[in-house]
Amino acid sequence: MRSNYLFTSESVSEGHPDKVSDQISDSIVDLFLSKDPEARIACETLTTTQLVVLAGEIRCKGVYENGAWAPGAMEEIERTVRNTVRDIGYEQDGFHWEKFEFINRLHGQSAHIAQGVDANGNKDEGAGDQGIMFGYACDETPDLMPATLDYSHKILERMAADRHSGAAPFLEPDAKSQVTLRFENGKPAAATAIVVSTQHAPGYDQGEKEAELHSYVKKVVADLLPASLLSNGTEYHINPTGSFEIGGPDGDAGLTGRKIIVDTYGGAAPHGGGAFSGKDPTKVDRSAAYITRYLAKNIVAAGLAKRCTIQLAYAIGVSKPLSLYVNTHGTGTVGDDRIEAAIQSIDKLGGLTPRGIRTHLGLNKPIYRKTAAYGHFGRKPEGDTFPWERTDLVEDLKAALA
Repeated sequence: MRSNYLFTSESVSEGHPDKVSDQISDSIVDLFLSKDPEARIACETLTTTQLVVLAGEIRCKGVYENGAWAPGAMEEIERTVRNTVRDIGYEQDGFHWEKFEFINRLHGQSAHIAQGVDANGNKDEGAGDQGIMFGYACDETPDLMPATLDYSHKILERMAADRHSGAAPFLEPDAKSQVTLRFENGKPAAATAIVVSTQHAPGYDQGEKEAELHSYVKKVVADLLPASLLSNGTEYHINPTGSFEIGGPDGDAGLTGRKIIVDTYGGAAPHGGGAFSGKDPTKVDRSAAYITRYLAKNIVAAGLAKRCTIQLAYAIGVSKPLSLYVNTHGTGTVGDDRIEAAIQSIDKLGGLTPRGIRTHLGLNKPIYRKTAAYGHFGRKPEGDTFPWERTDLVEDLKAALA
């Protein structure tokens, strides 16, 4: 394993068109789970110039039953979508929360999928689809996340907070960031390049206003990155194309599930390919990715490794995972096979079945819209939110390995 290298990760803001789509999809997941904790949702969203389209399959008591919408349900869905776009901040000529055309093409879940997923008689609830899911943690940051991604997220999160508060009124919702770090002996040693492209108010692409925007971005970076990583040698690329007034869904169409590397580990770990947003937690694309992060984070937090990758695999309609794989990349204090056995011996994990995962983490709750911007991982667990970021399995792992 190399110890000296350059590595880069990117993030995108809540106003990026794909993230607008993700947040809309997860606002629908939250709406349905608030009505029925056992709701089934697979909601995809398309956003483009003055248009939002929902498509997918659903089942929800009090909202959509027996092939029919409940009174007022379609209106509540549209209201939820518009409020999500309003909260992001889109009131532009090309995309305005009050003015875009809205098309709802959600429909009932396939009976053939339902029969495989639902518990029935002696059959436990099965996985909502086949697939492989990965979780990862490392000791590069206090959040046990890859540093390049962690800093990329935090830059955009700060900029969005300043936009919403009025501290940076020249910012518009769409933005992207990218951080390149030089690693020495496997640890972040220097930030060699910072890229930030942000949609802006008219005039902030030239003269004093452009200088103000550039100065603001550099201050955000300086506030968030450790001073030891920044130097005169750090290269900044701020709005390198020049102007960025046309943005969001008006500048580029958005789709749910197109930012899966931004959502996870910034390229520092494998990805099984399945997106998260718009899916209820019976879909193992989402829930198994959350439990693998939870396991990896607790392994690193327990001091059992400095870096850990975990894989789970499932078959549609089958509750028991097909495989569990642990790789500590040569940093483990015990054998990877022993960690695998320890995980499988912890009863509270429920055998890592879809039901066991949802029960242990408490996933049948409206907690997902917050996850749809600035990463699903490395976030602060507060109340019911981000339960997979808790480190409450540390003692169980240590006991299982004793």
